[in-house]
Amino acid sequence: MNLRSRQRGVAAVELGILIVPLVLLAFGITEFGRAMYQYNTIAKGVRDGVRYLTHYAPGDAARIAIAKNLAVCGTTAACSGASALVTGLNVGMISVCDRSNCADHNLQPVVYGGSTLGQVNLVTMTASGFQFNSLVPFVMPSITFGPISSTMEQVL
Repeated sequence: MNLRSRQRGVAAVELGILIVPLVLLAFGITEFGRAMYQYNTIAKGVRDGVRYLTHYAPGDAARIAIAKNLAVCGTTAACSGASALVTGLNVGMISVCDRSNCADHNLQPVVYGGSTLGQVNLVTMTASGFQFNSLVPFVMPSITFGPISSTMEQVL
């Protein structure tokens, strides 16, 4: 029996051994990428919403509702859960903190080079409680993102 006939099928056995970890690795990378994409989409939505609020007076309930829609749906119009930027994100997960409801956002000093140049009001929008649902939970489990927030100076 020659060496060639003894080596028949070795490649198929090696593929059979390696295919399972390689497929699991590919699914894990894909799910991690989906999680990063959803996190980034929520972060950009929150940043857009808080940027919108910086141009209006603090505590304006109508403007806050519009900004929440902007963060969740990408538009200023109200939307349903099906048209959210990220499936599972809703307006109830978004909170707004400005000088009308958070004392630490009122008249913050602007310091540059050791001297105070003036004061600004801050506005913060936070998305919290979002659950990332993994498509392959045996590779990457579903996770709940921590609070995703953005703070900007509010124009007076």
